[in-house]
Amino acid sequence: MDALKMFFRDQACIVWKEAWEAARLIGERPELGYQEYFAVETLTQLLKSHGFEIQQPAAGLDTAFIARFSGYKPGPRLAFLAEYDALPGIGHGCGHNLIGAASVGAAIALSKSLELSGEIWVVGSPAEETSGGKVILVNEGAFEGVDAALMFHPGSQNATIISSLALDALEFVFLGKAAHAVAAAYYGVNALEALIDFFNRTNRLKDNLPQDAYINGIITEGGTSPNVIPERAVARFYLRARQRKVLNIIRNQVIRCAQEAASAVSAKITWNMFENSYDEMQSNRALAGAFETNLRELGVRNISPPQSAMGSVDMGNVSRIVPAIHPYLTLGGGMNIPHTRDFAQACLSAPGERLLLLAIQALALTGWDILSSPKLLNLAKRELNPRPSGKQR
Repeated sequence: MDALKMFFRDQACIVWKEAWEAARLIGERPELGYQEYFAVETLTQLLKSHGFEIQQPAAGLDTAFIARFSGYKPGPRLAFLAEYDALPGIGHGCGHNLIGAASVGAAIALSKSLELSGEIWVVGSPAEETSGGKVILVNEGAFEGVDAALMFHPGSQNATIISSLALDALEFVFLGKAAHAVAAAYYGVNALEALIDFFNRTNRLKDNLPQDAYINGIITEGGTSPNVIPERAVARFYLRARQRKVLNIIRNQVIRCAQEAASAVSAKITWNMFENSYDEMQSNRALAGAFETNLRELGVRNISPPQSAMGSVDMGNVSRIVPAIHPYLTLGGGMNIPHTRDFAQACLSAPGERLLLLAIQALALTGWDILSSPKLLNLAKRELNPRPSGKQR
């Protein structure tokens, strides 16, 4: 490890205690998506105390922010992504208190060098667990001019390259006609019957889904009384696939199933997206390679090959427009299951504190690689936007 990287490693150790205090406070006071006012205040005050300029709200979201620190020479713009929303009834069972603190800590560590070229951002993104704040940030142009985006996630293994599932969240509303269920049933149009038929049709679809594609639905409204023909029935579905183009085909098939089920009983059907759509994560291999090299220099030896995550992350939308990574680092012994109270408790324990230091160091060192190596950044950008094939002149 060269002298400058040793400097950033040591700066990470210095900021670590402040970052851990922020992670602990946020972990002990969990907030749901778009309600993370305490978390945002905690992280932005820490950034402000180290000379970052704060923009809040951002992209029209009250609990989104962009913190900026300009280097001493022109250069790339590097964004660290911060998450800080919790799960209902569980708290930080996905470790977002560590994620937000790690990105803030890495940004602060990098800002301490007089050799810094370019600009460091911390982009605070709310509601990853629900509607995906990063999707809105992307759509509102918050990442324009950003050259690379980094974050980490606590998990059961060290994996620098991950893929995730694209996700669409669809709500279907079937509208019929109410009538007495016995005395005048023939006057009614049963919306619930259409909805049940819809579920049966989607179940048949499942038999022919491609690998790593899923259709999962629930009934949220099914009528008001057994003696009244239901005039309204509502279902919500998550549709997932490994690639967006495959998911688009599945979505059209599911919508057709809903339309056919409604038509069979002369009901009406409407549908909408009740959450933002997530694209699949496209880990940038050039940046992931730099992150892995830094992990090894920090003494990490057990690094897994590329992993296919079975969930969905809104970082996927960022990775479609900016070279990005979303590596996982092992929390404790790697035995805690995400989205549980045990995982949330582990994120507030000594293993969580140690993991935070490793994450800050690895993110800071990789950030320095990006800011100081035009070759690495060019490789990352070419990977994101490869030159079109064709005859060479």
